[in-house]
Amino acid sequence: MKSALLRLREAREAISPTEREIADYLLQHPEDVIDLSIHELAKRTFSSPSTIIRMCHRIGFEGFKEFRKAITYEMAIRRQNKEAEQKEITRSDSLEDIVEKITYKNIMSLEDTKNLLDTETLEKCVELVRGARMVLLFGMGASLCAAKDAYLKFLRLNKPCVINEDWHSQLLQARNTSREDLGIVISYSGSTVGAKVNGRLLSLDTRLESGETVEVIECMKAMRENHTPIIAITRCISSPVSELADYKLYTTANESTFRTGAMSSRISQLNIIDILYTAFANREYERCLEQLSRTHIRKPPLTPKASETPK
Repeated sequence: MKSALLRLREAREAISPTEREIADYLLQHPEDVIDLSIHELAKRTFSSPSTIIRMCHRIGFEGFKEFRKAITYEMAIRRQNKEAEQKEITRSDSLEDIVEKITYKNIMSLEDTKNLLDTETLEKCVELVRGARMVLLFGMGASLCAAKDAYLKFLRLNKPCVINEDWHSQLLQARNTSREDLGIVISYSGSTVGAKVNGRLLSLDTRLESGETVEVIECMKAMRENHTPIIAITRCISSPVSELADYKLYTTANESTFRTGAMSSRISQLNIIDILYTAFANREYERCLEQLSRTHIRKPPLTPKASETPK
């Protein structure tokens, strides 16, 4: 079952102001939608039924009935699994509080990411990895760490893959791709390039600090020109990264005060990579088992110091 409230929350910043008003009402009063008709909801949110339907389509539902059914199911699950409300990190928190809150946020990110995962899309992504001549990995900042993890995993299974740390090298590898290759792009924000504040175009540094993925988008455009299939591991929102990708594996995050966009989002990204890697290995079970055994690096036994050698 699709998570309606989660999709609504993730898409909130990307939808129209009128749709956002509806989204805010539903996120604040999710129980109301269970008993409301589309006309009653439109009246309460000062909108129209057509706007509500458009919002439902935008977040992946066929219409209001499917959307309401998903919320009804979600609220039932929430009632069965009530968790104590977790507050943000505060100055007065003890180490025990910090451990509890950060762990909770990471667990919630994994749960939310699981709810966003579409198995049909995952199946197609696994087959793309299997059939690719070369897997090319892209990511900047914290997402680069997740890309490196994917590189090491596929390298262990002798799946040809490439990753470069600086943007110029990533752009070159994107321009050298072909139809036989596969690009995997990791970007939590997936943000637009032309960000403006008060009508002024933000500088590259400012846009990067705000979580935008300018370089990754340029790499994706280069791969699109080469007709290279692209998988994006990104947020469940409408964004340039999402639009440029052929297949999307969605993540979400419940970030703490001190590192918005890079802590629990990284956990979600690594979880998706683990799933993709394991599903790929499972499709080629015998070969991958043999490969894992062959590539296992055994540590040499520790040799005692001369002073510790028994006489």
